[in-house]
Amino acid sequence: MRKQHIFFDLDGTLTDSMPGITRAVQYALRHYGFIVEDLNTLRPFVGPPLHESFMQYYDFPEPKAREAVLVFREYYNDIGWKQNAPYAGVEKMLTDLLDDGRRLYIATSKPEGIAGRVLEHFDLTKYFTFVGAAKEDNTRIKKYDVIDYVVESCGLPDKNEIVMVGDRSHDIAGAHIAGVEAIGVLYGYGSREELAGAGADWLTDTPQTLTELIKGM
Repeated sequence: MRKQHIFFDLDGTLTDSMPGITRAVQYALRHYGFIVEDLNTLRPFVGPPLHESFMQYYDFPEPKAREAVLVFREYYNDIGWKQNAPYAGVEKMLTDLLDDGRRLYIATSKPEGIAGRVLEHFDLTKYFTFVGAAKEDNTRIKKYDVIDYVVESCGLPDKNEIVMVGDRSHDIAGAHIAGVEAIGVLYGYGSREELAGAGADWLTDTPQTLTELIKGM
């Protein structure tokens, strides 16, 4: 069945957001006495829900992890969101898919306000039928919850017509929980091993090859 509805993750899939996110994580960790000089060690924070990463990588209990997200936002919402740029070839990919008759959607674990701000700043909003994101109160942050929110909000009856595109394992796993097939992109922050291990239905290397893959569906 034709994949008519294409859901995109934002960080690591459409935009290279590592500089701003890792600097904001560095800022938050410093608040708690952790000094991290090498931003590359914070790459795993790009993509998954932030409070889960603080819990996983720094053993923060959940209340402290959620507090750390608020500290993260002190930097990110002021400066970090601008330390970001679309990947080369992304706008052409989006244009080509629209020209092919596909409908495009955002499904991100970023909060609604900042996701919208990033898309507007880079003039990407115009490509998307709907922007699905996490709620500002840190609910609806699981990828499957965001996908379900987009499906329900847009009245999409047949999940066989949907494919999720993302760069991390939680994109793939969340899509499958939501009953949707998923494409893993290898130009983002997740490795081939991570995405294949999560059960990606397809893997692709660049925005151009992603366009060709979707056009064949």
